[in-house]
Formats: sequence, C-alpha cells, structure tokens
Amino acid sequence: MSAMKGEHTLDSLNGFVVFVQVAETRSFVAAGRLLGVSASAVGKSVARLEEKLGVRLFHRSTRSVTLTAEGTLFLERSRRILAEIEAAEQELSQASAAPRGRLRVSLPLVSSLVLPVLGDFMQAYPEIELDLDFTDRMVDVIEEGFDAVVRTGEPADSRLSARRLGRFQMHLVASPDYLARRGWPRTPADLLQHSCLHYRFPTSGKLESWALRQTPGEPELQLPTSMICNNIETRVCFALRGLGIAYLPDFAIREPLSDGRVLPVLADHVEGTGVFHLLWPASKHPSPKVRALVDFLCARVFPTTKGNTAISGSRQ
Repeated sequence: MSAMKGEHTLDSLNGFVVFVQVAETRSFVAAGRLLGVSASAVGKSVARLEEKLGVRLFHRSTRSVTLTAEGTLFLERSRRILAEIEAAEQELSQASAAPRGRLRVSLPLVSSLVLPVLGDFMQAYPEIELDLDFTDRMVDVIEEGFDAVVRTGEPADSRLSARRLGRFQMHLVASPDYLARRGWPRTPADLLQHSCLHYRFPTSGKLESWALRQTPGEPELQLPTSMICNNIETRVCFALRGLGIAYLPDFAIREPLSDGRVLPVLADHVEGTGVFHLLWPASKHPSPKVRALVDFLCARVFPTTKGNTAISGSRQ
C-alpha cells in the first residue's frame, strides 16, 4: 500500500515538472525535447494530471498550446512547489559541504575587537581564504561583492540578513598621570578646560559627539579639539600616554581599565552605547562559508551577549 502511494506521489511530482515545461515552452514537442521524452509521453502525462485534477490545464490546437485560467493558477503553485524542492536539495547539499573558498568581509576600523577571533577562525577553517577590508566607509554589500560586513547601528537595508554581535558601552577615560596634572573633571562643563581627543567620521567628516547627560536646556558643549583622528588605536595610545581625555568603547580599553592604566572620567554623565551587527546578502540558504563565519563571530566576539543563536537565515 505504502509503495503504491509513494509511486503515486512520484508520478504527481513528475506531472508538475512536465506541466511547467509545457506551460513555459507552449509546446509538447519542445517540452519533450527538454525532458528527454517523446511528445506523446508529455501529452499522456498532462492528460493524467488533468484527469486527476478534474480540470483542463491547456487549450490545445494544431498550432499552439495555451494555458486555461485554471492552468495559469496551477502554474504559479507548481513553480512554488518545485522551487521549494530545489531549495531543499540545495540546503542539504550545502549542509554536507565543508566551508571553503574566498570570503570577502568588510570590517570597521576596530581591529582589536575582531582580529583575535578572525585568527581563530582561520585556524578552524583552513580551506576558507579571508579577504578582509578594514574601513569605516559605508560599503554597498551587494554592489561591491562582499560576503559579509560588520557594522555599528541598526540594519536598514532590506536586501541584507542580520545578526546582532553584541552591544558596547562608551567611556570617557584618561591616564592617572594626566588627571594628576590637569585635575578631575566633576561636571561635563569642566571638559572645556581639558585636552580632548576626538574621532572624525571618514564619510561625513564630522566629529563624533560625546553623549553626555546634561541639565535640560543647556547648550551642547563645544569641546576643545586637542587631537582629531579616524581610528581607535590612536586615541587609546594617546590617552595611555597622558595626552588627554578620550571617548572610547569598552571593548577597546578593557585591559587598560582593569589594570588602572586609564581611569573612567565623569562615569555618571556618559550615556553613549552602540551595537554591532553582522550583515550578509539575504538568502534562505547562505553558503557554508558564510554560515561558518556568522556562527563563529556571533559566538566569540561578544561571548557574554545573550540571544546569539545559530544562523537560520532570518533577519533580526
């Protein structure tokens, strides 16, 4: 009984394939040629399908084959069914394939955050060739051919799938030597008397604003610009050398903060936070190399972040 049912289901599936070919070629002969069977076999398959459904799918004449209204409706459903089967086959074949090939990734200029993890990734997946592009420029993932990008902020491109890597907190920090020489700021307004180390966004040319809690109605502080640069490492280095106060993400200063080489300044007034996302071209079935990168980075870049489950292809 079950064997007969299986044969019946297989015959139905073949009927879908034959029907779609006839609908697209408008010819039993052309459909038969593409499928490697005779026009007579194609005609019999369509007739069996029509008999089973109880409707005519095609208007036949000596010169042409055209879809009926029912045939047009059935074509849309048939294409969807066959596409799902093809996608399932692709997913299974990819699942069994080892991640390999060139992987082009765009990353922000925060090498201290990702470089150790990417080194571990190279060791874990020796058949993947990493092509890394470090820039804070907003790249077009699709147009520029990137497999994945790491960026701050909330995803806004509907063509991309996204996973949150983790959140970070901003801090104002300075070295003990600097604070001993220049004094501790007690309010945000005190920063006007200090050396401030700034970041300039490469795309806009604007300085990064320091998110400071102030009294409502107070004008935004016009902070001194003792130094301006477009990366994190310079500000960390200069803060460590006692050259000023810097506004930096926690992941860039964990060690200096923990061992006292820099100290938090105005901690009760700093409000800045951010989030990193990993983005890649949207697809129901990402390639093994992209799946490997997404799962690896999400598990290790911010290992204490909750909610980073394995890749599913869904957008968050």
